[in-house]
Amino acid sequence: MSAHIPRKRFGQHFLVDQGVLNHIVEAIYPQPGDRLVEVGPGLGALTRPLLERIAHLEAVELDRDVAVRLRSSFSPGQLTLYEADALAFDFAALGTGLRLVGNLPYNISTPLLFRFADLAGFMRDGHFMLQKEVVDRMVAQPRTADYGRLSVLLQWHFHLESLFDVPPEAFNPPPKVMSAVVRIIPRLPQERPQVDERRLRSVLAAAFSQRRKMLRTTLKPLFTVDQLEAQGVVPTARAEELGLEDFVRLARALPGATGVPDA
Repeated sequence: MSAHIPRKRFGQHFLVDQGVLNHIVEAIYPQPGDRLVEVGPGLGALTRPLLERIAHLEAVELDRDVAVRLRSSFSPGQLTLYEADALAFDFAALGTGLRLVGNLPYNISTPLLFRFADLAGFMRDGHFMLQKEVVDRMVAQPRTADYGRLSVLLQWHFHLESLFDVPPEAFNPPPKVMSAVVRIIPRLPQERPQVDERRLRSVLAAAFSQRRKMLRTTLKPLFTVDQLEAQGVVPTARAEELGLEDFVRLARALPGATGVPDA
């Protein structure tokens, strides 16, 4: 079988550094009986060492040519392969306690992360390779340049930990950016402030829509200045100055009819 040429439209950058692969597998620490689901297995560089630790895993792959190669490399007893777009695939149909892993395509990484937020109740954990810039945004704290809507929403759903950076030369072809591996673990219900997620997303979408503007401007369609102050929010503050609890408090106070579509 001829060598596979990475496809730009799928955002393919195949991890080839064995040391990095070993580091990822150690971070995942797969155990017999784990329900591992690999997102975008590509040519199977991570699939192989995972299958040295567990008897079977499942994978979601969009590229048909890659799927053919995977089926020729692994038996059905080792790998259950779903040819599908991860953005549309019904992960919840696989059950609960899922351990998601993968070198995520950088061109769709942010929508995939929002997708995984919807799956938090079905997950045990996740270990993903992403553009370092995205990982920095995921774990960012208030009053920093990287902090934004993605930070708040994912931190509401998950415990997040940036594990280690990966240089471009670890891939073929090398991306033009640094990468990083992140661990996400769903928060237990008692660990997470209770709020309607649709309302939280609406507040975040409005607050961060123009991040350099004051909240009295960005949140004007949702709250009056008096209402912001009643929730302990300084109207002249900017979105990046508020923490998760502040946004939760605003979402709880959000009127039922806002005129702003859910994010």
